[in-house]
Amino acid sequence: MVLTEAQKMIQGTASSIARQELAPRAARVDREQFFPREGLNKLAEAGFLGLNVPEALGGGGADTLSFVLATEGIAGGCASTALVFLTHSLVARALAAAGSEEQKKRLLPAMIAGRRLGALAATEATSGANAFAITTRAVADGDDFVVNGAKTFITGAQEAEIYIVVLRTDQAKGPADLSALIIEKGAPGFSFGKKEDFMGLRGASDGELIFENCRVPRSSLLGPENGYVTVMPRFIGPALLGMAGISLGIAQAAAEAAAAHAKTREVAGQSLGQFQGVQYLIAEMNTALAAARALSYSAALQLDGQQPPSPLPLYMAKLFATEMAVEVAHKSLQVHGGTGYSRGLPVERYYRDARGLTLHFTPSEMLKGLLGRMLMGMPPF
Repeated sequence: MVLTEAQKMIQGTASSIARQELAPRAARVDREQFFPREGLNKLAEAGFLGLNVPEALGGGGADTLSFVLATEGIAGGCASTALVFLTHSLVARALAAAGSEEQKKRLLPAMIAGRRLGALAATEATSGANAFAITTRAVADGDDFVVNGAKTFITGAQEAEIYIVVLRTDQAKGPADLSALIIEKGAPGFSFGKKEDFMGLRGASDGELIFENCRVPRSSLLGPENGYVTVMPRFIGPALLGMAGISLGIAQAAAEAAAAHAKTREVAGQSLGQFQGVQYLIAEMNTALAAARALSYSAALQLDGQQPPSPLPLYMAKLFATEMAVEVAHKSLQVHGGTGYSRGLPVERYYRDARGLTLHFTPSEMLKGLLGRMLMGMPPF
């Protein structure tokens, strides 16, 4: 695929920041569950925290492919940083597209500058990735909403400042009664629960949000009341493709590490790469990576160019790329042998981080169900 000069610049800048700023800190971020604030500040300085916000609102005005390229490049250095970058960017994009003039003017400048991070709060303990099963509720009380409920597995939970919270604002239990509220850190009745101790993506600070009679003004609605279905399309495509981008970045790093190790590791008087079995693994890794990249980039172009865009390429890209990253990281670990299994090298981290991507932003099994039903002409839900 031929990239534009602007896309090449974004790709190069992301890779440079990842190599110089993120990769040297990635082991500590993982080991200590250390939130990558310094890396995010570097991304803000480069204009990346408003990359997908229109230029008229102070952002970079980048297209979806540029956003995927940025996410891929960042993930090559630190997947935890890439996940926080992705989530923050989704919130900024949703605000730019569906927010009121007051919301955009008040919130976006600080988000673009990196002074305030955004988080998306949809998942609940009893609903999983199924938004239609959400139970957190906002009840109208004069000029306010009173919110009660809890959200789990929220990326950047305690580190963010601005949260888009998906909840119910009616008595029905279908998609028509879901709304999105902007709730800011420090709101009365808003607190934090446990911080997750995940296997991978450990620097993303996933945790629990708790709302106990949390009072927010009705002006906090993002989009119309009971209108989350009009807000969701603003970010679901970039969310799925952003996850694909993170997968590509991890897989690229894992494949490069395997090739470098195979060329320098000597076994029985010859390099590991001289063994045919290792050559097969190197070939399989890079072929799968190329296929996932082609699918993801094509889906990004389609998202910007086709109106209305079909969700099928988005679902396929997220499904294939995340599963591919797990397989590539697994094979890279096999090439490294016992040294890859050690925490002394980043290969085992690549595997742990990749494994989490098959669960974030719609698990693989849910995507397979959606794809299967849609490909047979059945309703997706």
